[in-house]
Amino acid sequence: MACFLIPAAEAVVTTIMQKAIGKEKTEKIKLKWLNTMLWGGVVLLAIEHIWHGEVVPWPPFLTAMENQADVGPMLHEMATIGSAMAIVITITWVVL
Repeated sequence: MACFLIPAAEAVVTTIMQKAIGKEKTEKIKLKWLNTMLWGGVVLLAIEHIWHGEVVPWPPFLTAMENQADVGPMLHEMATIGSAMAIVITITWVVL
């Protein structure tokens, strides 16, 4: 439903950090790698969600937001699946 929003939020934060800390330090900690992995995953997941009709080009954009009963499961998915994806990507970056 909206699990890609958690890695997207992390990608926004790390992109801002990349711009703020400068190129030399960014290259040292390979922050560009993390951003590439995060943004790549977000784009692929967004395409997959659009393909399956879970994201639409009109408000409220997420089909789970149309029905109040679907908001709870959507938030649960974001907290579990989205967080797990962001953590796995970050751990992979740390290992690299």
